[in-house]
Amino acid sequence: MAPGSFLGEFEHLVLLTVLQLGDEARALDIRAHLEGRAERSVSRGALYATLERLERKDLLTWVTEDATPERGGTSQRVISRLSAGLDEAIG
Repeated sequence: MAPGSFLGEFEHLVLLTVLQLGDEARALDIRAHLEGRAERSVSRGALYATLERLERKDLLTWVTEDATPERGGTSQRVISRLSAGLDEAIG
């Protein structure tokens, strides 16, 4: 993470949720977990914008999985890697 960068409250919540769910957490899983455990409403747009910010800060990497018939033909974003420097960011 670049010097002088900081994480906001929601970014912390998302990162902690990803850590709890594991490296292959999907955006929908993250959203459901946050809404259930943190008891706060999470819009899709806010979550995706936060995932993009965390990727720009090099704290995680996510990819879009191909659509499947089981998911009604929609694609999903899945976390593919957490940064090795994550301890520094949330420590």
